Amino acid sequence: MIEYLSNNNEFFQLAVEVKQQINSAVKQIESVVLFNQAKVLAAFQEAQVSDFHFASSTGYGYNDRGREIIEEVYAKTFHSESALVRPHITSGTHALALALYGVLRPGDQLLYITGAPYDTLEEVIGLRGKEGDGSLRDFGIDFDSIPLTESGIDWNSIRQKITSRTKMIGIQRSSGYSWRPSFSVDEIGEMIRFVKDLNKDVVVMVDNCYGEFAETKEPTDVGADLVVGSLIKNPGGGLAHSGGYLVGKKDLIHRAACRLTAPGIGREQGAMLGMNRNILQGLFLAPHIVGEALKGAVFASAMFERLGMETSPRWNAERTDIIQAVRFGSAEGLIAFCQAIQGAAPVDSHVKPEPWDMPGYEDPVIMAAGSFIQGSSIELSADGPIREPYIGYLQGGLTYEHVQLGVLSVLKQLRTEKLL
Repeated sequence: MIEYLSNNNEFFQLAVEVKQQINSAVKQIESVVLFNQAKVLAAFQEAQVSDFHFASSTGYGYNDRGREIIEEVYAKTFHSESALVRPHITSGTHALALALYGVLRPGDQLLYITGAPYDTLEEVIGLRGKEGDGSLRDFGIDFDSIPLTESGIDWNSIRQKITSRTKMIGIQRSSGYSWRPSFSVDEIGEMIRFVKDLNKDVVVMVDNCYGEFAETKEPTDVGADLVVGSLIKNPGGGLAHSGGYLVGKKDLIHRAACRLTAPGIGREQGAMLGMNRNILQGLFLAPHIVGEALKGAVFASAMFERLGMETSPRWNAERTDIIQAVRFGSAEGLIAFCQAIQGAAPVDSHVKPEPWDMPGYEDPVIMAAGSFIQGSSIELSADGPIREPYIGYLQGGLTYEHVQLGVLSVLKQLRTEKLL
């Protein structure tokens, strides 16, 4: 890696120029970080977090005051009535499933208004997978999605498709494996107002993965009933070993908790097994860590653009999540990209990732994740499905400097393989 910092490196001088170019965007990110750090700090202080809250529980986990404080701090941070924050939630998909199964009942309809949901939800919904595995379709819950138009949300189709059976509206903040800008919190607020005018009783759930602390507001600030995410993404700050969160209306959080444990138990059980300190400290660090990832995404976009490559979002676009997409146009380019990010990792840098049929995905996927926490995408990582137009998705970075080194590694790899 040291050789990347030499004036003899063909991309080093370009990196110096790009950092000057993006200076205004970096300063804007730093102002968002400062605001969010103040918000999180206030939540910790209002909840009166103390050293004894780091102590762990075992067994059933009754009266785990640290667990209760974690959920209180999350509720305050997201300006919501209640929260469910547990290491027992294995992923963002699991957290989303808790929200879906907690709220929806046979005969209800789930309607996604931001296009098809992320690939890993398809088997949860029942769009593919084995019948009888317990998908929403197995329970008689209907699903529909409204494709996005070239200009964004298809307002007319939403008006036509929302009925009295529509129990939940799904909104995916991030672009997922698509080539579109992620939605800003203000845009999500506009969607919420629109659907509530059509059906005031509908529950609006937002998949917030990759978006936490990218802006000064969260979807709960603009009327979302449930907001869901993963602790090994933004809010875990690179320290949470596992877990997920749900924040929102108290009754909806209770239903999700009953799905996580059992009716009659809800949030009252769940031994934290030594996780309290890491979850709390990770949340405290999260605004800063997200800022580092955002700076890295802007740098990556500007570097790739200077070399004639297509990126989304562009370097100077508004940022509402940590994902940076790059179009490669060939499987070879996408694979080289992910292998170079893996080669720049602190963990398993010697491993060469290859595409594989990953559970929950329709197409073979290649993933680079040389991270301290397995699968952590707040750490520098990259992935993409092996399908046209072969888009790579870069996310995370615990330090801005690490992202810069990762991008230089990619450029060297692409040049070595004559793909650039």
